[in-house]
Amino acid sequence: MFEQRTVRISAVGDELLAGVGDPRALGWFGRVLARTPTDDVDLAAYTLAAPQEGTEALAGRWQDEVGRRFEDGAENRLVIGLAAHDLDVEVSSARSRLNLANIIDGASQQGIPVIVVGPPPGLDPVRNRRLADLSAAFADVTTRRRHTYVDTFTPLQHHEQWRADLAANDGRPGQAGYGLLAWLVLHRGWYEWMRLPAPA
Repeated sequence: MFEQRTVRISAVGDELLAGVGDPRALGWFGRVLARTPTDDVDLAAYTLAAPQEGTEALAGRWQDEVGRRFEDGAENRLVIGLAAHDLDVEVSSARSRLNLANIIDGASQQGIPVIVVGPPPGLDPVRNRRLADLSAAFADVTTRRRHTYVDTFTPLQHHEQWRADLAANDGRPGQAGYGLLAWLVLHRGWYEWMRLPAPA
């Protein structure tokens, strides 16, 4: 007899995870979930976003918050949506790496698969140069631990539609931008991470 998988996803991150500024109120995470087949999966997903949050605050709160949403006997999974806030509070690259490593290591010890969605680019070229280094550091921390990293910075840095959407929405994504982020997540490891077939 076929046994349905019970999957519980907790997603932590900032306002990008919550979809702030999206006229459809879905953000990238809502769009990704809408494209995730659930015929054979009992799936529940919880969005735990906090505005303007960097890795330091995230490392401090993730375990308590996701633990309340996870379920004994279920396949519990963690989504980490990162942004550029570490640049604003002058957190060193080494500290940012350590904060993310602590989260992933804590999840690994509990047998929780992690997917990390890296920070997307903005419109400021100077800030983007720093953000490129931060994204690369996040990717290194994640992949060294054999978890999934989705690089959103590199494919969107010079993407005309992404940049136009940011320019039209005071520097944050709107409907088109969130759609692009969702596409990257879906096509850069989501289905494999979920152990689900990609829709035809």
